[in-house]
Amino acid sequence: MADPRVESAVANWAPRFVAQGVDYNDFVRTTARVERWADWLPAWSATGDEHAALAREAEAAGRRLTAGEAWVRAALCYHFAKFVWFEDEEAHEGAQRRSIAALAAAHRLLDPTAERIEALGGAAPAIGNLRRPPGRARPPLVLLFPGLDSTKEEFFHWENVFLARGMATLSVDGPGQGEVGALAPIRHDAEAAIGAILDALAGRDDVDLDRVAAAGVSLGGYLAPRAAAFEPRLRAVAAIGGPYDFGACWPGLPPLTRAAFVRHSRAADDDEGRALAGRLDLHGVAARVEQPLLVVFGKLDRLIPWEQAERVAAEAPRSTLVMYEDGNHVCNNVPFRYRPLVGDWMAERLGANAGTAGVE
Repeated sequence: MADPRVESAVANWAPRFVAQGVDYNDFVRTTARVERWADWLPAWSATGDEHAALAREAEAAGRRLTAGEAWVRAALCYHFAKFVWFEDEEAHEGAQRRSIAALAAAHRLLDPTAERIEALGGAAPAIGNLRRPPGRARPPLVLLFPGLDSTKEEFFHWENVFLARGMATLSVDGPGQGEVGALAPIRHDAEAAIGAILDALAGRDDVDLDRVAAAGVSLGGYLAPRAAAFEPRLRAVAAIGGPYDFGACWPGLPPLTRAAFVRHSRAADDDEGRALAGRLDLHGVAARVEQPLLVVFGKLDRLIPWEQAERVAAEAPRSTLVMYEDGNHVCNNVPFRYRPLVGDWMAERLGANAGTAGVE
């Protein structure tokens, strides 16, 4: 009998893997090797090792572009090896370290201006990867918020959507996310970590800190509007596949997702996890989002009911709702629709002169 956790991971997240840059052939051949959930991390780590070996071979031959692209694929494989897998804490942390290192190698080869930004002094720590578009002296900046089981290492191709349109990006791990999860549990008040990382950027002249926006996916689609409600430095916000009330979604979430929240919130069990999830609620908050808000959702979302997106849009005073009838969670099955939409919308709100990348 097939392991239901393996079946759930494949059924719920296959489009996400491919949308984020995992080769479909890698997805098929790797998941075909996984019969038990215990085998998930080793199988994906082995695929990551294959790409890492190709990266080293290419770099030794002076093929920097080929090597960098292989490192991105390795980073994604290591990330997805552990994204909702907690069978062995040491193995989980090892895969996370390899994902971070692989992406750093990709940045060194593909985008050497990429920079690690840390805001670790307070109760709401954050770590981000800053990238800037070539040829732009002071581009606007878009903060990218991962979801519950995504991290900044998942966002290389998502970042490129904004970079191509003349905007800098800062993909952020906040409390309970990625490597910051070891420092602090997930918290409902996203503005604390976002404020801290914006403070860490203060005084820079290579990004325009008067033109800053935020975009979040999945649970990040809660974090982004929540942050905007209390952080006036954000000028626009986009929420893709995010909940209005995460606690209300709890009964319909896959067991792997609930287990991930229990871990990242440091709850004692499923019951406490559900109680803590109830704090991630935009009731009384969405109405405070005075910035332009783009809400993007797929009506076939299996994790978050589509009615939650309608409620966010109904309560935020300057919202635009885009509902894809055939979209799944985060619309990862139709990235060719939602990603250009969000990129263009952000470029217009931030005055990034879309279509003129490379010209100041």
